[in-house]
Amino acid sequence: MAITKHIEEFHGLPVFNVAGPLADGTPLPAPGDVAWRLDIDFDSESHFEEQWNAFLAAVDTTEVRALVVGSWWGDEPMEPLTDALALIAGAAWRLPALRALFLGEATYEENEISWIQPADLTPLLAAYPLLTELVVRGAYSTYGEVAPPYLTPLRHEHLRALRFETGGLSATVVRAIAGCELPALERLELWLGIADYGADTTLDDFAPLLDGTRLPALRHLGLENSDQADGLAAAIAGSPLVARLSAVSLALGTLSDEGAAALLDGGPLTHLDSLDLHHHYLGEEMQQRLRDTLGAAGVALDLSQAEGKDFPYVANSE
Repeated sequence: MAITKHIEEFHGLPVFNVAGPLADGTPLPAPGDVAWRLDIDFDSESHFEEQWNAFLAAVDTTEVRALVVGSWWGDEPMEPLTDALALIAGAAWRLPALRALFLGEATYEENEISWIQPADLTPLLAAYPLLTELVVRGAYSTYGEVAPPYLTPLRHEHLRALRFETGGLSATVVRAIAGCELPALERLELWLGIADYGADTTLDDFAPLLDGTRLPALRHLGLENSDQADGLAAAIAGSPLVARLSAVSLALGTLSDEGAAALLDGGPLTHLDSLDLHHHYLGEEMQQRLRDTLGAAGVALDLSQAEGKDFPYVANSE
């Protein structure tokens, strides 16, 4: 399930692509009414820094609430986020109202998710202490090498939603999140991916997140796009954390009847508002058990995209 479309809304705001209007003089919307999207076309001769500076010059950035960064790489698909991220972090004083940031919002035609190379996010989070939502698409495809860290433990008072979309998430990121102090974090979503594209997490890496002692405000947990979905299902179902969650997602991965049985046999899940399992490998009998046990109790179940059982795969890897 490759990513084929750009998002049209972010942080409750319609996305406005700034590239065309900056070039042709099209009137711009009010700064706080849209999520501003910056993006460099593959065949463009411009660079992200030029568009960034033009954006700062054309828009009253003191009122900008959300930014979406698409391609910063232009015709260099493996260029890491380092320089673009430094520009964004360095301009924090010009963006005092910024509350949401999406980095790497690109389709598979623009760059494979495994080619989108991030950078150290720690200075960015330090520069924007009032940021409430951060989404990062992409991760280093290490092919057996150790991935460079792109998050280190820190304290952030206001971050409420954090999502990493990857074809292979490094364990260093999971461990860093577990080591962070994020007292306001309500929503955590991790696309874990597969080993071929850099995933090296083990179930032990999630233990500090699931023991209920950290992330006191967490209510929505997504451990998604994983070929370890069955083990993660058992870990979540048996964790102290699950009792205070309102939503769980194991979507996009390789969840089978074994993992679903672990969910049903673990701690009660009937208190959940929703359980998202879409893109799964469950048989009809198990799907009906879930409906009878959880759906009948009022849990909103997503059992869409049932896949064949012969060759289980995660939805996003390459």
